[in-house]
Amino acid sequence: MSLVAPRRPGEAAAGGVRRWRAGLAVYREPRLVAILLMGFSSGLPLALTGATLSLRLADIGVSLTAIGLFTLVRFSYSCKFLWSPLIDRLPIPLLTARLGRRRGWALAIQAALALAILALGFADPAASPWPTALAAVVVAFLSASQDIVIDAYRIELLRPEEQGAGAAATQWGYRFGMVASGAGALYAASYGGWSFAYALMAALMVVGMVTVWLTPEPVGARGVESIPGDSALARLKTWLAGAVLAPFADLVGRNGAAGLLLILLFIVLYKFGEAIAGTMSNPLYVTLGFSKVEIATIAKIYGVAATLAGVAIGGIMVLRLGIFGALLVAGALQMLSNLMYVLQVWVGHDLPMLALTIGTENLTNGMGSAAFVAYLSGLCSLAFTATQYALLSSLAMVSVNVLSASGGAIVDAWGWIPFFLLSTAACLPGLALLLWVMRNAGSAPAALSAGDR
Repeated sequence: MSLVAPRRPGEAAAGGVRRWRAGLAVYREPRLVAILLMGFSSGLPLALTGATLSLRLADIGVSLTAIGLFTLVRFSYSCKFLWSPLIDRLPIPLLTARLGRRRGWALAIQAALALAILALGFADPAASPWPTALAAVVVAFLSASQDIVIDAYRIELLRPEEQGAGAAATQWGYRFGMVASGAGALYAASYGGWSFAYALMAALMVVGMVTVWLTPEPVGARGVESIPGDSALARLKTWLAGAVLAPFADLVGRNGAAGLLLILLFIVLYKFGEAIAGTMSNPLYVTLGFSKVEIATIAKIYGVAATLAGVAIGGIMVLRLGIFGALLVAGALQMLSNLMYVLQVWVGHDLPMLALTIGTENLTNGMGSAAFVAYLSGLCSLAFTATQYALLSSLAMVSVNVLSASGGAIVDAWGWIPFFLLSTAACLPGLALLLWVMRNAGSAPAALSAGDR
């Protein structure tokens, strides 16, 4: 006989509602609000050197080949791990002593970033593309550096039980920042021109600066660490061994050299087809005659909502199918979604078709991103989580910022429909490597290999 009285009907449901309310209450914490606003500041510059910049260039008649090459200005996102130990450990004269290491670095980078965005807005790519490219490189570098600080700030500011909520708050803030620099910049450009739009985006960096100014330095932030060694060369060797070599050696030890090489190749290629198609999406919309307001309304607002929905669905897929199952399903859907651009070219200037194209592409992209981030996280060792994730996530950006740079030249040479058919086929190598990874699932924790069926 059970000594515990059975619950009355409805008690379990009421208890579940109370637990949900208690869980949601964490989002009212001032720290979580600060993290969301920092996420906004982190997401704001991304489109200004990406989708918004490509649309700006297409709007003034820059060639598609040149637009494709402009994706190279964002290479900083692919190699930010190279200077992350410097930002993590080095003090800034005067600022670090007065504000703390995280706040000092964040405010210094954000102030410089606002000025760089302003300079990018006043550069005239029609007169000469080089000043625009240089300003975009500086914006991307400072934006990637800001991400390093904000990620560390978030981890150190929140308690362990708040980290999940902090990640969610960061993603939502990041997407709001992208809406501001996507739809917001296009609306502003329609009203006052591109220089006005970029000046407004530079002013919005104040959101992040005020947030950092009002948020205390994390209690867990480490002081400046001394590096042992009898000479500068010995200290440099010690630093390189701990910051770079040890995390990489751990990955090799757990996966084998050949196995790690194929895993890294999979990381580069998994979203390659989606990335190369996405790079030329805005120039396609301009070519088909869509206005900036139409693109802003559908691509930058409705599209972001579809991405957030895709992220949520992708999380459920990981739970039900496991990471590898979710990667396979989402990867196949990402590949098929590229064919929507072919239909868009055939239909032409049609708003319902544009909504369907963008909704499908962003939904599947969000699903794939959720599974992909979960896979990258599962590859990391607890002893080197931050460094290894920075390495892997930077590598994942190679297909977005480097390999996709040839997209404009392909369109100029072959046309829109062959280009999007090629981008669809470009998804196949990543899926083939995924099948190999699935057969060697021992390279990831066992808990990540099977879903909750």
